[in-house]
Amino acid sequence: MPADLLLCAATGFECALLREKLGGDPRIQILRTGIGPVNAAHAVTLAIIRDKPSAIVVCGVAGAYPGSALQIGDVTCAQSECYGDLGAASPGGFLDMKAIGFPIIDGPQPIYNELPMQVFPLAKCVRFVTVSTCTGTDAMARAIEARTGGAVENMEGAAVAHVAHLHGVPVGEVRGISNIVTNRDTSQWKLKNAADLAQEALLAWIARR
Repeated sequence: MPADLLLCAATGFECALLREKLGGDPRIQILRTGIGPVNAAHAVTLAIIRDKPSAIVVCGVAGAYPGSALQIGDVTCAQSECYGDLGAASPGGFLDMKAIGFPIIDGPQPIYNELPMQVFPLAKCVRFVTVSTCTGTDAMARAIEARTGGAVENMEGAAVAHVAHLHGVPVGEVRGISNIVTNRDTSQWKLKNAADLAQEALLAWIARR
């Protein structure tokens, strides 16, 4: 039977509560993708082909950029997703895919680094940024924030949105803020709490559907 909803999380602790509350619901598939864009894209592609979901929602933790006004423990959803480090370095600075002239999805309305979202489980929506290397310095965080206009950093969302777009499946993303993206200090991170808050927010949305 086709799934009504595919819920994706990179790790076990980011989907444990979803499995506990929704594991017996045949309308919902819960997918642990693994960390990073390749794992996420691979797992979601297989799930789309197998389960034919009507919508996809990514759930997990994320860091917030210094200028975002978000705090640890906040939960937000993606207004859009963006590949934050896909492009080219140059003496004049970073060049995104539009600057170098190569869309990631070609067509009448080509898509470069930024991918649209169609599912918005929360009223609070901001621009999300996906990177392959977690930002660990304040200077880099502010540079990515400035060039993308992003507020939230993660490692899978743009890849899931990319695959969903290719297959014509609406997609959304909900994340709890576990840390502020600045000079790396994991002693300040609240991963489990952020994961639980994101899952609780997603469960509340599903209950209202």
